[in-house]
Amino acid sequence: MLLCDHAQVANGKLYVLGGGWTTVATPDSPIPVALAVVLMVDWTATNEKHQLLTKLIDDDGQPVELGGIPIQNGGEFEVGRPPGTKAGSAITQPMVFKFEGLPLPAGGYVFELTVDDEVLARTPFRVG
Repeated sequence: MLLCDHAQVANGKLYVLGGGWTTVATPDSPIPVALAVVLMVDWTATNEKHQLLTKLIDDDGQPVELGGIPIQNGGEFEVGRPPGTKAGSAITQPMVFKFEGLPLPAGGYVFELTVDDEVLARTPFRVG
C-alpha cells in the first residue's frame, strides 16, 4: 500500500502519480490523498467474497473524523481465477482508494488496510 497524490487502475495495471510520500508540510490545508494497493489473493481465497476496509487513524490508534464522519473507504470484493492460470497461483488485484481534500491538523497518522478483519498493511505519515 502506497500513499500518493493520485492513482488509478486501468487494464489490470496500477498507475501512480506523486507516490511514496510520508510528510505533508501544511497542516489544515486540503490535500489529495490516494492509496494505491496491490493485493495478492491466495488461490484458495479466490471466487469468494471478502470485506475490505481502509481507514485513517491517529498516532493513538483512534479513528480520524471529518465533520463527525470517520475517514474510511471499503466494501466487498471478489477475485476470480483467470482462465489458464496455474492451480495454486496467487492472483494480483490492484485497487485505488481516494480521499480528496483532507484538511488534517498537525500530527501523526496511519492509513490501515484490513481484509476480513485482518490488518494487512499500515502506512504512516506526518502532517506539519
